[in-house]
Amino acid sequence: MTTVQQHELTNYLPLATNEDSGNKTLLSTSEAPAISSSIPMQPSRWKTTEDHPNYFLYSNLLSEGWIFDRKVDNSDLQYSQFRNQLPLLFIVASVYILLSHIYRTVMDAKPKTLNQTYFYLFGSIIFLTTLHGTSCIKILVIITTSYFIGRFTGASYWNPILTWTFNLLVLVLNKYYTGYKFAAIGLPLLDQHAGILPRWYILFNFSMLRLVSYNMDYYWQLKKPRNQYHNVMGDDDFRSDKDRIAVPCQSIDYNYFNFLAYILYAPLYICGPIITFNDFISQVKIRSNKLTLKYVIIYAIRLVLVILVMEFTLHYLYVVAISKAQAWNKDTPLQISMVGYFNLVIIWMKLLIPWRFFRLWALADGIWPEENMVRCVSNNFSAQRFWKSWHRSFNRWTIRYIYIPLGGSSYFAFSMWVVFTFVAIWHDIELKLLAWGWLICLFLLPEIIASRLFTFKKFGHTSYYRIVCGLGAVANILMMMVANLVGFCLGLDGMKDMLVQIFSSTDGLIFLMTVIFCLFVAAQLMFEIRESEKRRGDPKWTM
Repeated sequence: MTTVQQHELTNYLPLATNEDSGNKTLLSTSEAPAISSSIPMQPSRWKTTEDHPNYFLYSNLLSEGWIFDRKVDNSDLQYSQFRNQLPLLFIVASVYILLSHIYRTVMDAKPKTLNQTYFYLFGSIIFLTTLHGTSCIKILVIITTSYFIGRFTGASYWNPILTWTFNLLVLVLNKYYTGYKFAAIGLPLLDQHAGILPRWYILFNFSMLRLVSYNMDYYWQLKKPRNQYHNVMGDDDFRSDKDRIAVPCQSIDYNYFNFLAYILYAPLYICGPIITFNDFISQVKIRSNKLTLKYVIIYAIRLVLVILVMEFTLHYLYVVAISKAQAWNKDTPLQISMVGYFNLVIIWMKLLIPWRFFRLWALADGIWPEENMVRCVSNNFSAQRFWKSWHRSFNRWTIRYIYIPLGGSSYFAFSMWVVFTFVAIWHDIELKLLAWGWLICLFLLPEIIASRLFTFKKFGHTSYYRIVCGLGAVANILMMMVANLVGFCLGLDGMKDMLVQIFSSTDGLIFLMTVIFCLFVAAQLMFEIRESEKRRGDPKWTM
């Protein structure tokens, strides 16, 4: 027996063979060190640090973490701002909700008086001033201008024309002048008091949606007043949540005071979810019957859990930093694809968490906005239905204020290009986002054509129908991943590099075929999930 064999044996057995005598004897404590000392001891690997060859390329983007001494990937600017300010936001939201409920209790306001809007407006102005300091003057000037455009043009076609022109122009000018400077009008001192979030123009995109909503709801109310809607039970009763959106308020409700309370409503000011003016005022009058204490508590618990999942992910998957540094040199096709996939998962979570936080704030205050993310990002196979469950309140906003006015489904092939061009510009005025929007339209076309030609009514009875649908679902998933990686993660150049590395090698092509097979199996599972939702009457089954 060799020395190494003796060493391995003594590691696991208390008995060793004494080759001189041929008898098994118990090794003495004095003999054991002599045998093991010839082999160097190995360090523990439980807390080993990152040793990937590309680690040095993105290590500077990592920060100190709190989970098992791991570094945390806090390099995404959008989410890091929310993550760093989360304790402060929690305190502000808690104080706001407490004061709001005290005000409601003390005032004992009747629904028709809208007295709660006094608190909404007063609290929102304090919140806005704290956030943006003297820049709140700029915000008030812009939103007031939009208000008077709607009021002065009334029921004429100039209302929607000027409303859209003005608000789109504001988006462009806000970015070009980076929020403007008081120094340009000789007041440089005011620029020194810009609040804790000086870049107010980044958040103004959501205010722009509310400005359009107010003017268009007012315009449609003048075209068809409330008393012409026969499906309304009474003055302030609604049969459904759709009635709250579609049925206009009383003409007296479209005043400047309610306008400000709606546009500046603190819980939804920063990033939504989006709620229309009609819906907001109707909920101030009569609370949604879906809003219960049990629902709010369960929703809060779910928010805490998803935040913890995000923290764990950022401590163990540094894909955001890797994509920023493009540190995938010599990575395998599988590794590169996983960087892309988990970037999409993190994008989904980084949007889900703030939206759920601010929605929870509004729910606790008595306002019911729509849930923005109603499906996991990995549970989608249809490009059309994907957009119904991703940023759902924004999707409904575009349908109400762009898609339907442009003719709806009758002109779908045209209106979808307008919708996604606006969505891209609304996110930011960048080439990669325009490319993203147009790629979405391009990738939607095959599904639209196939769904109209290869219908369930004609082919649902065939044995190959599910197989063809599964292959179509695989194509949809791959195209959606490419479009979103271009728009929100890698950009055009990064996506090009990733595709070249996948298609330029045999291993890459083998990997691609494996992915197609796995996605095909996943699509069949998603088909069954939709069928189970349909059987139990879950409203999500159509999404």
